[in-house]
Amino acid sequence: MAWSPGAQPLGERLDVVAIGEAMMLLQAPPPSSIKDASRLEVNVAGAEFNACAAVARLGGRAALLTRIGDDAPGQRVWQTMTELGIETRMVAVDPARPTGIFLRETPSDGSRRVFYYRRGSAASAMESSDADRLVTDQAPRAVLLSGLTAALGGGLRDLIQRICSDAAGRGTAVVVDVNLRPALGGMAEVTGTIRDVLPLVDLLVLGDDESPQLFNTTSPEGVFAAAAEAGVRETVLKGAERGCWFQDKDGKPVHQPALASRVVDPIGAGDAFLGGYLGARLAGIPPAGAAVLGSQFAAGVIATVGDTNGLPEPSEARALLAALSGS
Repeated sequence: MAWSPGAQPLGERLDVVAIGEAMMLLQAPPPSSIKDASRLEVNVAGAEFNACAAVARLGGRAALLTRIGDDAPGQRVWQTMTELGIETRMVAVDPARPTGIFLRETPSDGSRRVFYYRRGSAASAMESSDADRLVTDQAPRAVLLSGLTAALGGGLRDLIQRICSDAAGRGTAVVVDVNLRPALGGMAEVTGTIRDVLPLVDLLVLGDDESPQLFNTTSPEGVFAAAAEAGVRETVLKGAERGCWFQDKDGKPVHQPALASRVVDPIGAGDAFLGGYLGARLAGIPPAGAAVLGSQFAAGVIATVGDTNGLPEPSEARALLAALSGS
């Protein structure tokens, strides 16, 4: 059932390369709206960026394969990657296109609204040839791709297909976060791309709000069975505040409750969970312990504003990993 990530200490080689877009985030401090806020908090975010930050916090080496503009937001992205320990060597600077920006608000009614300014961005112009930056003397242990990235355009979908096809020959595990974003459009093309690469996927992570689009079911048993039939080697199903389900050694679902005690800003929780889970699995932690670690990371992120501010400090994160090493 389970993939074999070839357990070794994190950081000895390049652990993860994620493919996606990092953007500058301007956020109204909760509970306020963009219209009424007197100030905006500046952060950097993006699903794959967030997951890389979580892997790096555990001591792993994580790189983001992306493009940024030759502009101030791009400089902010580069600076924040460096501060968080995300490797920048696979970042290309596009002199003709801008870095993406998005705004977020969480007003007092509890709603969350996001406003994207990413059309025509540098990252949205990525294509199959961007995979050339992955060709180095030592292949990464895992590549991370998502449905969100696939939604940014046909070039990104071609890039995903190529990276997945090349991974097996280089001994690299393929990790897919389904991460469907209907607001971006093109869901038929996105789900089609994900279905095409499922036979090559080692670890699949998705929410039970996304599983019907791929597998026509929300039940953990049904999702795990359908994913295995498609060729996926390990699957994790997320249920937001209900926690997640991982697979035991026989492929049967086991429930891990959510660990959050305080919710300030729930966006970014899934990315933190994924980074924590993946980092733990690469370190040799079994699924049960990896699910606990991922849930701890998610709980910290949703207790703060911003997608990575709530991650534990490196020493704390590594202590959590060490405590689970015998699980």
